[in-house]
Amino acid sequence: MKILVTGFTPFGGEQINPSWEAARRLPNRIGGAELIKHEIPTEFDASGAALHKLLTELRPDAVLSVGQYGGANCIRVERVAINLRDARIADNAGKQPTDEPVVAGGPDAYFATIPTREIVDALREQNIPAQLSYSAGTFVCNNLLYCALHESAQSYPALRCGFVHVPYLPEQAKDGNAPSMGLEMMVKALHIAVEAIAEEEKQ
Repeated sequence: MKILVTGFTPFGGEQINPSWEAARRLPNRIGGAELIKHEIPTEFDASGAALHKLLTELRPDAVLSVGQYGGANCIRVERVAINLRDARIADNAGKQPTDEPVVAGGPDAYFATIPTREIVDALREQNIPAQLSYSAGTFVCNNLLYCALHESAQSYPALRCGFVHVPYLPEQAKDGNAPSMGLEMMVKALHIAVEAIAEEEKQ
């Protein structure tokens, strides 16, 4: 089986994005699954277009997208994507939508189709701070998860899609005033998440 793992480019004036730094350090195989890793632009339109191209070319069995959630104190495994773009800041293309749908006429929301609760339980068993999250926000992270789930619903019904948010890296934590997590722990967390997805696919 093939699992597509994506991370984002830096945004909001940052020089690094921990989502891609962690994703790209994963091995090429986990739990019998082949991992294909790609960096996605932090742009509303380009992120969906990039994902569409990857799904068309690669035909993966599952997609795990990873994003930065500045201020989070743990790994957040997202359960819901909503059909809304409402940006507090502009994306990397300068776009700052307000009250726009991700997909015009699409459903209000989709639930993630990876084993979210099992992933959180597995992370906690390894003493990695983690929680289920019921809001992926309204920026490009939510946008990408919604695009993945919508495309799955329309064209690839067997495709499993999910999203994990990671905190800041210590060097991003603004003089220690924001929560952060070491890169090694982030990589371990993503490894565990991919293992859970691969195990479910076998069943």
